[in-house]
Amino acid sequence: MHVWAVANQKGGVGKTTTTVTLAGLLREQGHRVLMVDLDPHGSLTSYFKHDPDEIEYSVFDLFMHEGKIPDGLPKKIIRKTSQDGIDFFPASTALATLERRVAGQGGMGLVISKALATLWDEYEYVIIDTPPILGVLMINALAAGERLLIPVQTEFLAVKGLERMTHTMSMVMHSTKKQLPFTIIPTLFDRRTHASLHALKKIRELYQEQVFDQSIPVDTKFRDASEKGVFPNILDTDGRGVRVYRHLLNSLKQIDHHESVSATSG
Repeated sequence: MHVWAVANQKGGVGKTTTTVTLAGLLREQGHRVLMVDLDPHGSLTSYFKHDPDEIEYSVFDLFMHEGKIPDGLPKKIIRKTSQDGIDFFPASTALATLERRVAGQGGMGLVISKALATLWDEYEYVIIDTPPILGVLMINALAAGERLLIPVQTEFLAVKGLERMTHTMSMVMHSTKKQLPFTIIPTLFDRRTHASLHALKKIRELYQEQVFDQSIPVDTKFRDASEKGVFPNILDTDGRGVRVYRHLLNSLKQIDHHESVSATSG
């Protein structure tokens, strides 16, 4: 099982779009995929026409057992999507109360890791959609993830947000003594605007080899897919944005393969 966390402490940068599109493209390649919605706003959950205010079982339930995972609970939480072979853990708005509810409890940073361990043979890829704030949910995503994907809108304020995100990641990794490779994904790129061009140049100057070599363009097909609750590659398999995400996925799989070979030979 490969686990990727999609995170940024700034909202509106394309985290849910990245999660859903990569999941659809992984399935296109024959993989079984689980998405995890850790955002109290429940954008991923709403994408597939579930109401985060009313859903019966959600990831919130995983955190209500003092860091333990009751037998069978993760499978109770799983919901199907419009595409066979892609499932998800939905979010509940109750996640917004989680920090207060679990304050002082030990072992709460590994809840998602433990839940995924019970599903190890069920899925080949897990993609975690995270909230835009540092807290127990973000820490769970970083602890469970093998790779961090950071979508960054190509505009000035998002670049500043990227600096905060990489600083947060460094702090968490230092405290957990874990190395987490990351890939920065420029999103919502509009080559017609000076702001987009300038922001992209700045991102590449600051982070160099950590930045994906293409940019996800502004593409209304993503919005159309969201309104229909379908995966973007199903709505338009050769759309501009989908083509770039397909290249991103192949790049990520190549990187993972190289790192796996290096670790084995080392």
